[in-house]
Amino acid sequence: MALITVRSAATRLGIGYSTLKQWIYQGKVRTTQTPGGHHRIAEAEIDRLLSRGRPVTAAPAPRSSGPPRLIVGLSGRNRLRGFVEEIRVEGLLGQVRLRIGDQLLTAVVTRDALDELKLRRGDEALAIVKSTEVMVAREAEPARAPKARRRRTS
Repeated sequence: MALITVRSAATRLGIGYSTLKQWIYQGKVRTTQTPGGHHRIAEAEIDRLLSRGRPVTAAPAPRSSGPPRLIVGLSGRNRLRGFVEEIRVEGLLGQVRLRIGDQLLTAVVTRDALDELKLRRGDEALAIVKSTEVMVAREAEPARAPKARRRRTS
């Protein structure tokens, strides 16, 4: 009985890794756990899932093989136009620093997103802010030096 990793099984099933993990946690997929607690899936279980004729949930529609399509509208209204000042990538994440006027905005995004955007230092870019909360703060007034006291002489 051959056991394969969750990632390999997800690829064979044509679904996302996180989707397959959720199915495992929900008990929809039978697995064996290694002594280290990692899930492994038997080939027979993969065959069972494939033989159902359809995945446990609807699979996403396949992407067309044509060129990427242009986005002509976006629901986010808070669009800030700026220039890429710095890009740092480490591991799976990257940090993009945009100069917007005299302010700097830093965003942390996935490495894949940065690769897809092909951003370089000096490029013009948009920061689109979508948030359910906005916090407002007030800075303290600068401390004033205490007035000098006059000494009374008797």
